[in-house]
Amino acid sequence: MSTRPLLEVKDIKKHFTVRKGLFGEKGTVKAVDGVSFSVFPQESFAVVGESGCGKTTLGRMILALDKPTAGDVVFEGRSIYGMRSSELRGLRREMQVIFQDPFSSLNPRMTVESIITEPFIIHGVYPDKAERRKRLLQLLEFCGIAQSHLERHPHEFSGGQRQRIGIARALALNPKLIVADEPVSALDVSIQAQILNLLKDLQRELKLTYIFISHDFSVVRHLCNRIAVMYLGRVVELAESETLFNDPQHPYTEALLSAVPIPDPNIEKRRKRILLTGDVPSPLKPPPGCHFHPRCRYAQKPCRRDSPDFIEVKPGHWAACPIQPFRQKPSDAALTALG
Repeated sequence: MSTRPLLEVKDIKKHFTVRKGLFGEKGTVKAVDGVSFSVFPQESFAVVGESGCGKTTLGRMILALDKPTAGDVVFEGRSIYGMRSSELRGLRREMQVIFQDPFSSLNPRMTVESIITEPFIIHGVYPDKAERRKRLLQLLEFCGIAQSHLERHPHEFSGGQRQRIGIARALALNPKLIVADEPVSALDVSIQAQILNLLKDLQRELKLTYIFISHDFSVVRHLCNRIAVMYLGRVVELAESETLFNDPQHPYTEALLSAVPIPDPNIEKRRKRILLTGDVPSPLKPPPGCHFHPRCRYAQKPCRRDSPDFIEVKPGHWAACPIQPFRQKPSDAALTALG
């Protein structure tokens, strides 16, 4: 793996102004609030978190579909927000997306052949019909789509087949980076494994780089090298996949991992699940200090006052927890201080 990042996300923020209350007072939703990380060539990088944590908004900013309130995204050493429209058009060939819903993301009026070859026409590649046909057949082979399906429409396929069509379309322009936004969450469990294995095979064969957006730890563990955990618009932990699973350094990550099933029934029977109390706070009015402290069983008085720094607690393992180690049992006095 290269030591030079393919993509750098630098303290990126996305704030939305909304009206709230009876008199329409203005409020600010901090959907993404100061996120930074790097993604290296041929890496699978996961962004994981509950619904509403900001991971899809982050993905849209990486693809330059939304403009950030602050911060920057650098692709191959160049800021994507400093590019002219002509340069940004060229960037689209290097960065592609696989959508969550394979039905709504495909035009129901178009055939499979039209869907996959449309990027060729838009970007002016493979103008020769013979070359275009050769590339089309190559994409069908990569993604396990039969040639006999070329004249069919999306409604004639199952969810897994439609997602294969979406993947073939994303690969059409030989991209370097693919953002996969919950690409298997709408599929049956048996089909999920097939699509994940397909993505792994394609990465190995085509030397792809993935940013995988998901809420499912068991899915990203199968596919990803590193994982960033988001909570209320911020990354609270970032580490290599196995390190994160074996030694979580943030209470939120620990709670999420406790809910992931383990295939060994003896281990599953002995371990305890951590139940988070309360609901996810409103992004319109997040708690002061550590955003997670109202639901944290280890929380102490400084947690509701001080916003934790995102620090490297071990080589390559970053976390935003003001009390280290957080596993120490909270005292009754600390719990009382939290009210």
